[in-house]
Amino acid sequence: MIINNKTNKVCFAEGLESPSYQNVRKSLIATLSKRNIAWEQLPCTHSSLHIWARDYMPVQVREDKFVQFRYEPDYLKDSPEYKPNVSDIMNQLGIDVCRSQINIDGGNVISCDEKVILTDKVLGENPQYSSSKLLDELSELLEAEPVLIPWDRYDIYGHADGMVRYMGESRVLLNNYWDFDRALRKRLMDALSPYFEIEELHYGCHTANSWAYLNFLHVGNDIFVPMLNEETDFEAFAQIEAAFPMCRCSRICGCESLCSEGGALNCSTWNIIC
Repeated sequence: MIINNKTNKVCFAEGLESPSYQNVRKSLIATLSKRNIAWEQLPCTHSSLHIWARDYMPVQVREDKFVQFRYEPDYLKDSPEYKPNVSDIMNQLGIDVCRSQINIDGGNVISCDEKVILTDKVLGENPQYSSSKLLDELSELLEAEPVLIPWDRYDIYGHADGMVRYMGESRVLLNNYWDFDRALRKRLMDALSPYFEIEELHYGCHTANSWAYLNFLHVGNDIFVPMLNEETDFEAFAQIEAAFPMCRCSRICGCESLCSEGGALNCSTWNIIC
């Protein structure tokens, strides 16, 4: 699969131009430009409700292969206005996709070279498949072995990108569950340790938004860490920077506005190699 450090372009929704998100948009664009990273706004996402990108956009498997999963999340069942017209977006971008009837949010797909991490919410989202059939089809589509981790039930979205991130060379960075949910931490360690070497974040305390730091944007050799205007900002940035010594880490201010809506930088961007 195409992993983050192979990507070279970032896309995000036009809805980030809304006044509530102008600070984070300005900070992100300025930093991308400083790092000479190409960026583009996604067409057909002009609504102020369209501030996300990752979940409905296709997963890039190879430079010329994009898999478009079905995007029908349970948390938007009664709020279709939050979903842009993905077919129109892809047509305007001129990208051919391989369409799948499997229902998955992009935020629940963590590309890890020959593995892909997803929470086990994907099983409940696709009751028409047996577990073995679903995993086999995912393996074929994504050209990687699925590794399922337990869904953090405090997160209604069931995404993996606020729980664990890939560091390269079969290493992953785990959120600071040691600080607040050691039972879930053990289940995550049991699920991940057969496949990966695990490093963990530790802040010595827990805030409701600590997941958001791990929801960073990683493109090429650059990592863009959400800043939430909280006391843990400095410690989180320092630990992520130490975990990725091969990368340049940058702070993106104003992300508390995204966080209040349930996401952060990985959720609001879509990065690819082109």
